[in-house]
Amino acid sequence: MTATTSQTYVKPREGHPLLAAIVAFVIVFFVMTWATILSAPTKGAPITDFSRYMREAMATAPAFIYSGMGLGVLLGAAFATMTYRVWGVRHKRQDFIAAYIFLAPYLFVTLIFTIGVLIFAFYIAFHRYDIFTDPVFVGLKNFEKAFKSKDFLRSLVNVFWYSLLVTVIQTTFALLLAVFLNQKIRGRNFFRTVFYTPSVTSSVVISLIFWWLYLKTGYLNWFFDQVWSWFGAEWKAVNWLNDPRGLFQLIARAFGGDIPSKYWYLRGPSVTWMAIMFQNIFTTIPTFMIMFLAGLQDIPQSLYEAADIDGANDWHKLRHVTIPMLRPIILLVVVLGTIGTLQIFDQVKILTSGGPLGTTLTPVYIVYTEALGTQGPIQMGYASALAFILFVIIFVFTFLQRRYIERETEMY
Repeated sequence: MTATTSQTYVKPREGHPLLAAIVAFVIVFFVMTWATILSAPTKGAPITDFSRYMREAMATAPAFIYSGMGLGVLLGAAFATMTYRVWGVRHKRQDFIAAYIFLAPYLFVTLIFTIGVLIFAFYIAFHRYDIFTDPVFVGLKNFEKAFKSKDFLRSLVNVFWYSLLVTVIQTTFALLLAVFLNQKIRGRNFFRTVFYTPSVTSSVVISLIFWWLYLKTGYLNWFFDQVWSWFGAEWKAVNWLNDPRGLFQLIARAFGGDIPSKYWYLRGPSVTWMAIMFQNIFTTIPTFMIMFLAGLQDIPQSLYEAADIDGANDWHKLRHVTIPMLRPIILLVVVLGTIGTLQIFDQVKILTSGGPLGTTLTPVYIVYTEALGTQGPIQMGYASALAFILFVIIFVFTFLQRRYIERETEMY
């Protein structure tokens, strides 16, 4: 006769989902509220004197504080709901805790220095604010001022030409260069490295190099002078960084006409603006070339073999095989290129400061000058309004590009 032992199944402890959700809500709400308080304007109260700092913040910008707390309630509720759903299952709970332990530093910094700052920027966009005095509510006057500003409208026209020309040219040449470097040629890795070098160089350094090339006594004018001398002609040195003549204006003058200054928007990109365009194209093509190269590696060779059997030449294979298969990469390159060109700043700041005659003004440069008061009084509220207008423009461009370029991309 054998003895049998019975084992009683003990259900593993499932934790306390409701308690965990409450704790998650409190943490997120506290961090968001604290981020909002830190971002609020005060009259100089030290953060160590919290009670005084809080009183001044509430007196200066109560609507901003309440909006941040409201966002904290929404984010806290969303995070609490997510916590409640996963806390009851042990392995999900462990994965959830481990993931957010690693994400905690990033999320903390993001809430304070990104979301909190964005809320504050949106708040002061409706105020007159110079940092040193209390914000004064002005409603939509900052936005009205932006659309009545000739400089801002000129900057929008400038970045329109810049985005149109630079995005198209850099995308086209990056694709062609990637196709070339994807061939089996001698020294292929060497050429890939050489062509990619400009992209890893600081934009400030590249701008200073091109500033030296563009001088009236620089290498570019010397080069054209040597070429012209071969044909027995004389090259008149161009001041590349101080020439406001527009492209269409130059074409009109070549046929004996001209475009008056009051129709500045019809003159096209200036010589100086096109010089900066060339610099940007030169430095961004290699980055997008690498993206296209990565996409080319994933195209099955069987497609090209089938095209060879059908008698397709190199152009047919590029048009009917390579480009359709690279549509997702083309979308990425065009979107990144458009966003980058609409936000151009450093080259303008270093090379031209918006001149000559405002032909290189850009929205981001105007935001910089208005926010810091480099060309007049500090207008932080007006600068914030300009920044949000630019955000809407970038969002619309990105949405349209995704809608029309991404069409039928999924089939590839």
